[in-house]
Amino acid sequence: MDLGIAGKWALVGGASKGLGHGCAQALAREGVNVVMVARGKEVLDASAGALQAEVGASVQVIGVAADITAEEGRAAIFSRRADFDIVVTNAGGPPPGDFRDWGWQEWMDAINANMYSSIALIQATIDGMLERGFGRIVNITSSSVKAPIDVLGLSGGARSGLTGFVAGLARNPKIAAEGVTINNLLPGRFDTDRIKQLVQTEADRSGDSTDAVRERQQAHIPARRFGTTEEFGAVCAFMCSQQAAYLTGQNILLDGGAYPGTF
Repeated sequence: MDLGIAGKWALVGGASKGLGHGCAQALAREGVNVVMVARGKEVLDASAGALQAEVGASVQVIGVAADITAEEGRAAIFSRRADFDIVVTNAGGPPPGDFRDWGWQEWMDAINANMYSSIALIQATIDGMLERGFGRIVNITSSSVKAPIDVLGLSGGARSGLTGFVAGLARNPKIAAEGVTINNLLPGRFDTDRIKQLVQTEADRSGDSTDAVRERQQAHIPARRFGTTEEFGAVCAFMCSQQAAYLTGQNILLDGGAYPGTF
């Protein structure tokens, strides 16, 4: 399927590896010019270089080493390019833990990284999308927004705030009727560094091996495995497509069937 977005420009956060890289890769393969953002320059340069080599000179792949959750980091991004047709917001989640240990600073850091920074990126790019009559904003959040996980309270709390904000914004007729969609993509368990961290945390807590923890977690997923970044990126790319123009204000759960509810 031709997604009809070749030649568009996309901004993808956390794009050097993991879910963000899966999204950047899928978009670039569709002919989208991609600005990849991540904090680690060395890994980002290698990742962007490999993707550029894969897609060829007809697509531009630009790496910007910056902290997307900081005002100066966002300024560095927009100094390279101001206008984007597609924005995929993505920032690393806060560490798991016990809510008794989280003070004011921990909460402020989580809200800034997993709520406000996404809102700031939307604020900076949506007017240009409206002027051009096309825009796709995809916020990578978490399955914990729909099915809370107690040790991920910082993440779930901050991302739930973003979810509530998007629910209202996406349904504003001045946005929805002008070709701009805003949706959230909720990953379950994917084989990334984040899942390795969570597996290690559980292994340390339980005393079991990491292999045993992985097997136990996969046993609770109907698909009996963790997802891949390529699968995640493919769904993200479709949400950014011309064909997804009627999809807005939604939370798309991608978890291999782990969520047990009907709705």
